[in-house]
Amino acid sequence: MGACYNALTMAQNQSTLSFLGGAGSVTGAHFLLETGKQKILIDCGLLQGGRYGMDENYEDFPYDPSTIDILFLTHAHADHIGRVPKLVRDGFKGVICSTPATRDLSEVMFEDAVRILADEANKRGVSPLYEPEDIGSAFELWQTHDYHQDFEIGDDIHAQFLDAGHILGAAMVEFEREGVKFVATGDLGNSPAPLLRDTEELKGVHYLLMESVYGDRAHEDREDRVGLLKDAILNTHKGNRTLLIPSFAMQRTQILLYEINKMVEAGEVPEIPVYLDSPLASKVTEVYRRYTHLFNDRVREEISSGDDIFEFPKFTIVGDSKESHALLNAPTPKVIIAGSGMSVGGRVLMHEKKLLGDKNTTILFVGYQGVGTLGRRIQDGERLVTIGQKQVRVRARKETIRGFSAHKDRDGLVAFVETSADTLREVFVAMGEPRSSLFLVQRLRDFLGVQARAPEAGEAIQLEF
Repeated sequence: MGACYNALTMAQNQSTLSFLGGAGSVTGAHFLLETGKQKILIDCGLLQGGRYGMDENYEDFPYDPSTIDILFLTHAHADHIGRVPKLVRDGFKGVICSTPATRDLSEVMFEDAVRILADEANKRGVSPLYEPEDIGSAFELWQTHDYHQDFEIGDDIHAQFLDAGHILGAAMVEFEREGVKFVATGDLGNSPAPLLRDTEELKGVHYLLMESVYGDRAHEDREDRVGLLKDAILNTHKGNRTLLIPSFAMQRTQILLYEINKMVEAGEVPEIPVYLDSPLASKVTEVYRRYTHLFNDRVREEISSGDDIFEFPKFTIVGDSKESHALLNAPTPKVIIAGSGMSVGGRVLMHEKKLLGDKNTTILFVGYQGVGTLGRRIQDGERLVTIGQKQVRVRARKETIRGFSAHKDRDGLVAFVETSADTLREVFVAMGEPRSSLFLVQRLRDFLGVQARAPEAGEAIQLEF
């Protein structure tokens, strides 16, 4: 089991895997696989969270971008795609590969990000990280491949995307050369998920690069997460309160809308005004509507029966900023879902500035809050926070539902690795806080007997691949 394999069967090929980002941190996924004739990047994400500023993302890449042959993108979250236009601006002229849904979601994400980056750069008196023309140049290099579509990328290597079950279009990348398989997971879905299909099982994998966001924690039972959301809505209605939900525009918002839709239509909660105050989330939801064939069987049956899974009575998509500010005066009870999910930007900051000091408000966290982010500080109990130039005393009730995470928890991650435990030579645990990664490493060693380690940032590892 694990690394116990016959050395005579090892491939003679040698490759190097370098951990350029996403090692020792959740964000900034950025890995380089050098196979001899090919230089392959896996993700090129932004560093995010309170410990990082813009400067880290502005730094030069630790290689000449013009020497990179191909870039694989696992999914469209900013911490996996956020520096792609910069890579192109700095000289990358290779091929960008993703699933079709990831490409379409990336277009929406870049369109939103370029405006935010321009505003931040203007405040600091520096040039933006990238310009709209850099985004256009990136899409000229883009190629899409459906799940399980095998394609050759040179140096005797074949690749294919496997369903990660994380967000729409999210993929694991499987590389195979002369019978040896290396898989980079990107982020792994918390299966079974409300909307998407389960994460695919892996078989016969020799090297695995995997995430560990929740490597040391367990989620609530799936039934509990829906019950907790229902209780929050019922308490909001009964107490004539405001329920403020900072939510990620991609996947988390769509799951919330889907679950509220089911509750309202089943009569489990009263009809209550629900406002989606996130232009980005609204655009992402429209992309989701175009890819319903990627949903799980149950949801596709609901859609075929005529149910609009993202629509229900008293649901309103908020338009411009004027309408957003008007929500503060909208009568209670009400539910406001606003971006961003970690309260690091977006319209949720305006609502938090006005509502956190109100005891009649409940702020509900439904996703991971990065270390140092405003969301994490509120979640951890800070009583006085600064939003913009204003100090806000937190009087609002705080609640957290971790079961809506789109990431596998520690038990799900171990179970995922177990299907390939007999062939695995080594597992590289990354994309998590050090505590989470190291906990998962030890768990994989103890429970499955596999060779596992959490590489450090900048570390380069030799593979028999």
